[in-house]
Amino acid sequence: MSFKIEKVGIVGAGTMGGGIAAHLANIGIPVVMLDIVPFNLSDEEKNSKKARNSIVKAGYDRMVKARPANLGSKDRASLITIGNTEDDLELLADCDWVVEVIIEQLAPKQALMERLEAICKPTAIITSNTSGIPINQIAEGRSEAFKARFMGTHFFNPPRYLKLLEIIPIAETSPEALDFMVDFGTRILGKGVVVCKDTPNFIANRFIAVAGNYSVKTALELGMSVPEVDGITGPLIGRPSTGTFRLTDLVGLDIMVHVNGNLYPAIPHDNYRELLVEPAVLAINNKMKENNWLGNKTGQGFYKKTMVDGKRQFWALNLETFEYEPDPKTRFESVGAVRKIEDLGDRLRQLVSHEDKAATFVRKNLYFNMVYAAAVGQEIANSISDIDDAVRWGFAHEAGPFEIWDMLGVSETVEKMEADGFVVPDWVKDMLASGVRSFYDVNGNAYDFINGGRLEAKGDPNFISVNMLKGAEGGVIATNPSASLVDMGDGVLLYEFHAKMNAIDADMVAMGFEALELLEKDEWVGLVMGNNGKDFCVGANIGVVGIAAAQGMFDQVEKAIKDGQTLTYNLRHSAKPVVTAPHQRVLGGGVEMTMAGWESVADHETYMGLVEVGVGVIPAFGGLKELLRRKMNPVMKDPHGDPLVPMQAIFTQVATAQVGTTGAWAAKDLGYLKADDTVVFNSDHRLAKAKSRVLQLVASGARAPEVEKIYAAGRDVYAALQLGVQSFVWGRYASEHDQLIGKKVAYALTGGGISSPQWVDPWYILDLEREGFLSLLGEQKTLDRITHMLTKGKPLRN
Repeated sequence: MSFKIEKVGIVGAGTMGGGIAAHLANIGIPVVMLDIVPFNLSDEEKNSKKARNSIVKAGYDRMVKARPANLGSKDRASLITIGNTEDDLELLADCDWVVEVIIEQLAPKQALMERLEAICKPTAIITSNTSGIPINQIAEGRSEAFKARFMGTHFFNPPRYLKLLEIIPIAETSPEALDFMVDFGTRILGKGVVVCKDTPNFIANRFIAVAGNYSVKTALELGMSVPEVDGITGPLIGRPSTGTFRLTDLVGLDIMVHVNGNLYPAIPHDNYRELLVEPAVLAINNKMKENNWLGNKTGQGFYKKTMVDGKRQFWALNLETFEYEPDPKTRFESVGAVRKIEDLGDRLRQLVSHEDKAATFVRKNLYFNMVYAAAVGQEIANSISDIDDAVRWGFAHEAGPFEIWDMLGVSETVEKMEADGFVVPDWVKDMLASGVRSFYDVNGNAYDFINGGRLEAKGDPNFISVNMLKGAEGGVIATNPSASLVDMGDGVLLYEFHAKMNAIDADMVAMGFEALELLEKDEWVGLVMGNNGKDFCVGANIGVVGIAAAQGMFDQVEKAIKDGQTLTYNLRHSAKPVVTAPHQRVLGGGVEMTMAGWESVADHETYMGLVEVGVGVIPAFGGLKELLRRKMNPVMKDPHGDPLVPMQAIFTQVATAQVGTTGAWAAKDLGYLKADDTVVFNSDHRLAKAKSRVLQLVASGARAPEVEKIYAAGRDVYAALQLGVQSFVWGRYASEHDQLIGKKVAYALTGGGISSPQWVDPWYILDLEREGFLSLLGEQKTLDRITHMLTKGKPLRN
């Protein structure tokens, strides 16, 4: 049987149902979302479609308004049709995939499956998003044909942002249906797919529920405060900044208690299940539930927003007194000794070697996580890599438990763990006894914890690992501390950024010029600009710029800016295709580097903005010129075009440092991506897609973009923009320095106040960008903004 998915049905319009519907709509797949009819309708309301759809409409509205945004663009919502399960079930008849996301009770799920089997087409895949009910039980009573197309698809909340998708087949699920959904989940939904065994809470939630309770229990035993724990269990150990208790506030204490309560009776065989009912932890949870301190949803949980002297602070719950207190800002010697170590493995190895309270807490937690993953691994997963993937993708950890164990050293850590009273499973000792010293070999092949030996790493043909390219013989063509040129194969060159935060500096620019030189040779057919790192590029290295300005080195700064402008200009007009591959944060000069390509292949989660005004300067690597070319030129090529409308839009987004916070679609609206640029939902596939696009452009004989003149609106529009800025100053929405920066932006955008509108050479605008940047860099208030950003990590309003 062949499968396709062109339309999807979602039954259940709660947080997860709405989130899944939004994710599909972002991709462009039409969705039917249904929910039940309210039970308490009046006789009059029973005949009202609006009343009968009130539950699904409320879910739809929550989905649209959610923050962080479920939808990449508001117009995506038009792809979602709503209805109820009594009147509109037939809307699912032509759906290719139907997802059940209803109440976590077995009987209603089984009843729904009976109705779905009667109405869905015989090729439709049916799945459940349950997080804890056995998948095989949900399918009980259904035909063999139904079961062949049935499985669990467990998304993580919010579905748009969390990468993990656990797929849970039952014994009767056909291999064809399973393979199709794994491919669809990876390639189309953009997820990291892990195929799980049908065991309680599957992999990720089984692990985190028990490990999380151990963490809280240990914190209480060590007398640690809520802020101390969160300060340690965040980026320091390779986890998100939410840490432990902030994560509970985000998810909701009631949800976590419910998960633990359901899991405990389901795993009587688990030697560690008593952690789920640890008395000290339960006492805290029960008291918080009684007080309705459930987290963000009720306004307070482990943290509470408090106003102090007119300023907002977040006070933490004292777990002994149950009073909220300000963060004492505890400093630990061990943390201070390792916090600047960039490599996670090096940082953890050094951290656990200390003996203060923070190091003890981390060591105990890491040891437990590794032991627990090993203890239940064979029950819940098909391989150790599945466990590591589930933990990384499900909770945004940098590494899973077995990867961390390898970082610490398996054999030496086993001895320390046993000395500390942890019970290491026999299969780990058997692995070491057989001469295998690590869970993964140098090629990423995992140890087979069932049969011994190595499992060949599952490759994704659409994923290009820059590290693997660089590891190949002759893979690195050129390199310096900030950037490299790497052979992607087929004559395509990769211009990779790898400076700290991928901030632009002289080395990065120099590597760009070297890339252009190489493109002149016959062996290279085109260039991709991108990386596998956390962010594409956060803009210029303002630390270097600020120091140079403070020392009066303005000639050097001007040369650096001119070099950057020349690079972006020459990349755009390169004789061979240049495709940029932005993702995550793309700010300031990173936007300008992106816009320098012929085309872009962007991750859906790409957040772009020219934010230079936040540090007191204006864009100066061609950003203003390029916005005028993209947004002003098309309007003014019409004899009746009005320059004020596009100019106000461009000026506002630059002068207010507007960032497209809803992703790639917002970047298109702002003009940082073109309307026809490619958007991918699996960021791992960006570089492969970009390379493919380069080769397509080559095959089609595409020519470099022609040099276009830029429309300069002149002094009348400049005056109008100045008046707008002045009104903000009068209304106290902008400072005098904001006004000065705004004038510099307006001056460059309008052509330097020329007497009448005219079409000018691109370098005319580029020169104005550079002049404006340099003049502002001579202002003390700009230097203060730069210093504040470097030291505080946020803009200064002065």
